[in-house]
Amino acid sequence: MTLRHATLRQLQVFEAVARQVSFSRAAAELHLTQPAVSMQVKLLEDLAGLPLFERLGKKIFLTEAGAELHQHSRVIAQQLRDADEALAARKGLSQGRLLITMVSTAKYLVPRLLARFLKQHPGVTVKLSAYNREEVLKQLAENEVDLAIMGRTPQGMEAVVEPFARHPHVIIAAPGHALAKKKRIPLARLAEETFLIREPGSGTRGLLERLFAEHRLPLNVSMEMASNETIKQAVQAGMGISLLSLHTIELELKTRRLALLDVVGLPIVRDWHVVHLAAKRLSPAAHAFKDFLLSDAGKLIPEK
Repeated sequence: MTLRHATLRQLQVFEAVARQVSFSRAAAELHLTQPAVSMQVKLLEDLAGLPLFERLGKKIFLTEAGAELHQHSRVIAQQLRDADEALAARKGLSQGRLLITMVSTAKYLVPRLLARFLKQHPGVTVKLSAYNREEVLKQLAENEVDLAIMGRTPQGMEAVVEPFARHPHVIIAAPGHALAKKKRIPLARLAEETFLIREPGSGTRGLLERLFAEHRLPLNVSMEMASNETIKQAVQAGMGISLLSLHTIELELKTRRLALLDVVGLPIVRDWHVVHLAAKRLSPAAHAFKDFLLSDAGKLIPEK
């Protein structure tokens, strides 16, 4: 027996486990039990005649054979997705499926936009995921999604990039901070403050680092945090100040749990972009959502 006898289901299950690096997460994605996933992988290993995964403690890793097979299974998985999209296109938009990835900051606005879009197209199903910029670019490059939503545009990638709304970034502090009621604060004054920043790979962190580097100012960082929510809580607690997207702090500003600092030269206003690979053949659902963003999103997202 060889891999020529492998079933599409076995390859699909293997690809999910290899991509997720987890049997349990793959089982959840595929709506299978974990024993069923393990059985499919074991059958595929029997056909390959080689182990595809190795376990170290509670973690799993691809073997060399597994990594080689994963390259091929990814291509097969994408071809199946393309076939699904082609058939969906023949059924019309009412039966479409939409795969969207976004930078984590966008989770404060994209669900609102999707809700409005889905009212117009109730038959469309959506898979929406949020990661830092680095992971979003990886998913985009590997053609795992239809569309990506991000701030700073990708470099060195053959992609179609279109702005659909303005994206302001501001400096925030606790309401009782010494600078909270000051006017026209020089950026140089912030070099004396302690900053709370996102993890490496975050677009917001990169923007802050570039801002201080352009003005040749030291950036005093006390703590890295993996989410905007954690940063907001830490700023409220008086642990430091931070640069965040204005779209992430609307509620906290209304309830006066955070203060917006009046800094000279801020806010930094960028754009939100919808991105897809240049060679990507968009499904009717993806086309419709992209058109919705370009025509309507700017009217629905507050700029200040």
